[in-house]
Amino acid sequence: METERSAAAENDLALLVGRTHKTFIIRLKAGDKVQTHRGVLNHDDLIGQPWGSQVFSHQGSSFFFLQPSLADILLNLPRNTQILYPKDIGFILVTMGIGPGMHIVEAGTGSGAFTTALAFTVGEKGHVYSYENRAEMQNLAKKNLTRFELEARVSFILRDIAQGFDQKDADALFLDLPNPEDYISQVKAALKPGGFFGSILPTTNQVSRLLVALGREDFGFIEVCETLLRYYKPVADRLRPADRMIAHTGYLIFARAVLPAKAEQENQINSNN
Repeated sequence: METERSAAAENDLALLVGRTHKTFIIRLKAGDKVQTHRGVLNHDDLIGQPWGSQVFSHQGSSFFFLQPSLADILLNLPRNTQILYPKDIGFILVTMGIGPGMHIVEAGTGSGAFTTALAFTVGEKGHVYSYENRAEMQNLAKKNLTRFELEARVSFILRDIAQGFDQKDADALFLDLPNPEDYISQVKAALKPGGFFGSILPTTNQVSRLLVALGREDFGFIEVCETLLRYYKPVADRLRPADRMIAHTGYLIFARAVLPAKAEQENQINSNN
């Protein structure tokens, strides 16, 4: 991900948007070409072009030439599984306080969409430790991170997390697994005191099982929510909701790794009650 400049340079990521909003994300390399359904564009003709300009294929078809946002990148990732949507990812990052320089653990790498967002967010001084027990999924995630030159910020670990995490005192830990309740003791051991825990689950019965496990391991500040995002048709004289929306994608569960009260503190609390 590059800093903002007025014109494209070699090795920049670029987003081409066609008339029907079909998109292509490319990394600009001298001598390369991009093949589209509406003709070929030479990278040499794109390097040096101002961002936001219109460019044309050899057939004369027009494209808008833009720097991609993180959401553009995530939605264009090659995938074998369902990815977290930007609407959920943004809320997760803010709620869990994830920012530059932090050390984050995740399990359930999948195609690497959330891993990409984490690597982008923690910056060059942070790091992401991503656990996955399926080699084919981990290999795809590695390719996706390499494509966007973020692989140096991620350590990929191929292992069942029932064996625990190598990290201690992690700032935050996120589980994208169908049975996170089975690993909460391992999560507690990996987090620093006060560290953030998060998970996403599709059904309420899964959430209930996770809540029981979080209570058993003395997690505090537990929250359950979901994010609903509705777009509107941007036509000034007939503004109304779009015909389709991405509604329920999953329940988000958040908690903090708090320290249990000492015995003398518990006695004091009980005596006051």
